[in-house]
Amino acid sequence: FNSRNYPPGQHGKNKKGKLSDYGTQLEAKQKMKFYYGNMNERQFRNVYRKALSKKGNTTENLIGLLERRLDTIIYRAKFATTVFSARQLINHGHIRVNGKKVNIPSYLVKEEDVIEVRDKSKELTMIVGSLVNKEREIPDYIQMDEKNKKAKLIRIPKFSEVPFPTIMEPNLVIEYYSR
Repeated sequence: FNSRNYPPGQHGKNKKGKLSDYGTQLEAKQKMKFYYGNMNERQFRNVYRKALSKKGNTTENLIGLLERRLDTIIYRAKFATTVFSARQLINHGHIRVNGKKVNIPSYLVKEEDVIEVRDKSKELTMIVGSLVNKEREIPDYIQMDEKNKKAKLIRIPKFSEVPFPTIMEPNLVIEYYSR
């Protein structure tokens, strides 16, 4: 039984060409956009512009801004299993920042801000189940109090500290927007 080195079907032989520079940059941008909760294009471009206007390394600034979003912090602190469920918790008013209810997933958390689950929501199966799950580790830049269901952003993370499940290339995202 002979195996062919191309996919099956009528058009299997028509080999897909090599991606252009633009194609790889676009792919990197789409991947990062989707990873951070399927952000819309305008939102993501605004985050890029803010990162560009800040002093320092644009790559580190971009990652810092994306990691400071409330939905990302909720996900990293293991209050939710996905960024999408973190967004739902925030939208439904289950999360407080420094004692005040915040229902905007894109809210930028500052250093030393305390993020907590509302008292009535502490026993939600979504939150309890996510905290019990041992698949993900809580990163060093987030201080966690699992008993009281509180998290604190200690410092803004560097790109190397962020636990991405796949290889992310923020430098390609920056190249994409700076063309």
